[in-house]
Amino acid sequence: MRLDGISGLHHVTAIAGDPQRNIDFYMGTLGLRLVKLTVNFDDPGTYHLYYGDGIGRPGTIMTFFPWPGGEKGRRGTGQLTTTSFAIPEGAIDFWARHFKERHIPFEEPKKRGREQVLSFSDPDGLTLELVASHRASERTGWEDGPIPHEDAIRGFQSVTLTEEGYERTAEMLTKVLGFRLLVGGGNDFRYEVGAGGPSAQLDVKCQPASLPGIVSVGTVHHVAWRTPDDEKQRVWRQVLVKSGLNVTPIIDRQYFHSIYFREPGGVLFEIATDPPGFTIDESEGELGKNLKLPLSLEPVRQHLEHILPRVHLPEVSRPSIGGRRSKV
Repeated sequence: MRLDGISGLHHVTAIAGDPQRNIDFYMGTLGLRLVKLTVNFDDPGTYHLYYGDGIGRPGTIMTFFPWPGGEKGRRGTGQLTTTSFAIPEGAIDFWARHFKERHIPFEEPKKRGREQVLSFSDPDGLTLELVASHRASERTGWEDGPIPHEDAIRGFQSVTLTEEGYERTAEMLTKVLGFRLLVGGGNDFRYEVGAGGPSAQLDVKCQPASLPGIVSVGTVHHVAWRTPDDEKQRVWRQVLVKSGLNVTPIIDRQYFHSIYFREPGGVLFEIATDPPGFTIDESEGELGKNLKLPLSLEPVRQHLEHILPRVHLPEVSRPSIGGRRSKV
């Protein structure tokens, strides 16, 4: 089977502290929908929170392992250090006002090429950006969320890797995964894959003087890239192994199937299938409202519900006809 390259981002997974604070921020403040409340299948005593658009389409999914009381991580080399979301052109002013009203610190918007960028951090110190993209309107956000739809987040724009050196990472990106170099010079390089645009861009920063990152609260654990089906994922695994990378067997993550490997700079990569998606075990209307477990963990549900911290979905207001807002 011929592979043309991966099609873009599938999801980004980071480490949070308190799960309720995380839900309040990403759902209540950023207006992403909690599309799945489940556990870390490799560590079931920890939640796994999935956010995205209305149904958690690939390319919109931000996920977290909350570690209450966990030590603060360190951003550095061998890490994904910035996660950038796409917003519609003209939405920057709304978000600046929105953050000011909620007393959320942010950097004043700045130009980056033809795009406006607003940088900020989540409550655990994870570095985030909102990028006003002329292609953001190609996708929908969470239409029933608390942010007016014309300003709402439309999935990912890009991610940034910080590396000690870049040559081997660049070679893997372009010769194995199918990325194309858009612009590069000095220590900064931008790549795109697939059709390009939102959720298909990757920045690489070479910072040899920086300390290696430590994965813990407030840092990214891994980044996942999309493949359309199981058959192509099997071929990707063969390609990666032949390239000299150590790759896991295919792992069933209930909502997608995954393989994992570390790129030459040390960042943990995943290739995840688009299907089956988050409606496999609950209806679209019920997404994120109840703790969902794989069948293998149902026998210990009562124990898990006892040890996991209690969480609830925040009450958010949704835009409605006539300028008034109703509660969700």
